[in-house]
Amino acid sequence: MIGRICIIGSGPTGIFTLKNLITSAIPLFINVYEAEQNAGKGTPYLPGANDPVMLSNIPSIEIPMLGETLVDWLNHQSDEYLDQFSIVRTKINEREFYPRLVLGDYFQDQFTAILTNGRNRGHAIEVYSGHRVTDIALGADDIRLIVGGPDGEFDAVFDHVVMATGHSWPAQTEVQPGYFSSPWPAAALRSAGHGRLGVLGTSLSGIDALLTVASSRGSFVLDAAGDLQFQPASGGDNFCAAMMSRKGLLPEADFYCPLPYRTPLVCTKQAIDAEIESGSVQLLDRVFDLFRKEITAADPDYAAEIGLSLLTVDTFAEAYYGRRSNIDPFVWAAANLAEAERNYERQFTIPWRYAILITHEIIERAIPHLDANDLQRFNRSFKSIFVDEYATVPHLSIKRLLALRNAGRLEIVRLDENYEIETDDLARGARVVMGEQVEIFDSFIDATGQTALSAQDLPFPTLLQQRGVKKAPTSAPVDLIREDDTAAIMRTGGIDVDEKYRPVKTAPLTNQLYCVAIPFLLHARPFVQGITSAAELGETAANAILKHIADAKSPLLMSA
Repeated sequence: MIGRICIIGSGPTGIFTLKNLITSAIPLFINVYEAEQNAGKGTPYLPGANDPVMLSNIPSIEIPMLGETLVDWLNHQSDEYLDQFSIVRTKINEREFYPRLVLGDYFQDQFTAILTNGRNRGHAIEVYSGHRVTDIALGADDIRLIVGGPDGEFDAVFDHVVMATGHSWPAQTEVQPGYFSSPWPAAALRSAGHGRLGVLGTSLSGIDALLTVASSRGSFVLDAAGDLQFQPASGGDNFCAAMMSRKGLLPEADFYCPLPYRTPLVCTKQAIDAEIESGSVQLLDRVFDLFRKEITAADPDYAAEIGLSLLTVDTFAEAYYGRRSNIDPFVWAAANLAEAERNYERQFTIPWRYAILITHEIIERAIPHLDANDLQRFNRSFKSIFVDEYATVPHLSIKRLLALRNAGRLEIVRLDENYEIETDDLARGARVVMGEQVEIFDSFIDATGQTALSAQDLPFPTLLQQRGVKKAPTSAPVDLIREDDTAAIMRTGGIDVDEKYRPVKTAPLTNQLYCVAIPFLLHARPFVQGITSAAELGETAANAILKHIADAKSPLLMSA
């Protein structure tokens, strides 16, 4: 039997994996193990882990197709359901951003529909909620799992296993009084609303954490002019907050652009692949030259304004951020929001901004081929400008930040390179020390987001003992290799996988373990994020599994 498949995790990646698996004409036996009690939602969208004020970072138009679009699904919901999330039925549209909890309900319904469809097509599919996989052991032809559930542990054996475990958050959020190592689960942050709050990070994760706490100490309401205001609740008068980052900037508002992405003019997949084929020496500089030509072709006025012809991969970010780094971040945010809203109304796309957006995944193709020196240069500054473009935030999130600022409740603190976070001698919270400047907080939330994980971070001891997974290598440039080095590689973390997301060099053990857990792929895929990536990962793994099954079946059919 070769059709025994296990999916570990029932979030978006697991859902898209299952969606593609059930297209098989060959009957499959599929088990889905989900550690949470709510199967089909995914950690980023779970109740309790999220607050209604937390918005998703993807609109309906960008969600790869499941059974129905998010917009169609919303239109089928009751008025009572929409009212829970202040969704106005007549204003539902494909470019709007909705609460994470709404997406969780949507994904769960799509998951249920896929299960029904799969079973109707003759597949045997079982879902085990509240079941955590605690170990994985590769065999020569199969994979053995140890699974813990309400009735204890048991073994299960499969031919193919998809590790779709998604994001990883600490088991305990409040690691000491008033110090939160993660913005999730949201319910744990309620106690952070007394006194001064510090939030490390200004991305959407940081914004969500701040707004979760703020909504527990007051409410956001529209005034007579239609502007959003923050009104403190009884007992919330002493609440204030500071968001902190190295650049001291807020993310920009989501901007209008054509979807799906148009094909770049110069920095195309073919052009990047040709540079990869030419070797790793100065690969990053050659990639940047294509990028620079793309920006110039798309928006020559912007290129001239920032002096693009004289910039390098090491100096571009300074020019990119320079236009807003010396302006009050709230003044910039208000102006940027107004511009973004105008552009949405007239469906106008800023050319240089769109050029950066549509090239980020194409440039990512070169990352696994960079030598250590170029990888360091890429991560130092160039990477951040792409993140700044694809991580723009919902307009409502910016409006809420401005409301807090206008109420005198929010400030932005720019961190220097040598800042330190201290908790010694504090009964609660933390202090941030930057030389003689000291910022003291009654509560502190580290909202810097999911960090990259490496092979040793896997919670599967037998798999590690077998060396069934290995840390990913990166070639080192000649000038970084000492005479006593025995190999011209350095380890960068992450799991070393092939193009199908299978751990490499597992022979004589099976290679039918598929690692599509995003934190373990960030070393080579720095822009892998969100639901679109989940769809690509799930589809790739499922198609590889189906091909492996079909290839194994073919000789049997021929001999028959």
